[in-house]
Amino acid sequence: MSENTKAVIFSAPSGAGKTTIVKHLLTLPRFRFEFSVSAASRDRRSNETDGKDYYFLGVDEFKKRIDNDEFLEWEEVYPNNFYGTLKSEIDRISAKGNHPIFDVDVVGGLNIKKYFGANALAIFVMPPSVSALDARLRFRSTESEESILRRVAKATSELAYYTKFDRVILNDNLDKALADAEQSVEEFLF
Repeated sequence: MSENTKAVIFSAPSGAGKTTIVKHLLTLPRFRFEFSVSAASRDRRSNETDGKDYYFLGVDEFKKRIDNDEFLEWEEVYPNNFYGTLKSEIDRISAKGNHPIFDVDVVGGLNIKKYFGANALAIFVMPPSVSALDARLRFRSTESEESILRRVAKATSELAYYTKFDRVILNDNLDKALADAEQSVEEFLF
């Protein structure tokens, strides 16, 4: 990893809008962002592509890579449901002279912040309410009822972490949230 590499981390509970914000920032060439693709042990969804949305490793392969110290950070989010950032992914992005941008859960975001130190900006995307998260997850139609309930329960505990982030962006108005994200990144990178 180059010493000039700066990381921008977006974390939030599921449904808060972090992915929408990250996708917007990736369209702005001045930031030289490249999406850091996380690894996951879960099954690929029908609308996902391996190597683009996640590196789908399976539980055994994920555990093997943990043992080989190949992760910058990793977490067992649910039993046998691992997510993490491969060190090789950061090296790949840095070698191109780009900055990694992350779309990760709260614990992963804080762990990445520790790894990069002063070369990281950690942004927490705050949803307007837990009920808004529930509605957004239901609108997606990608989750089972059990999965939605599990994610909403997790979101409630994740909201307590917002004070540990460098910036908090309230996503109750998408245009304002996008503008706030651009301004925060601009101040950090330049």
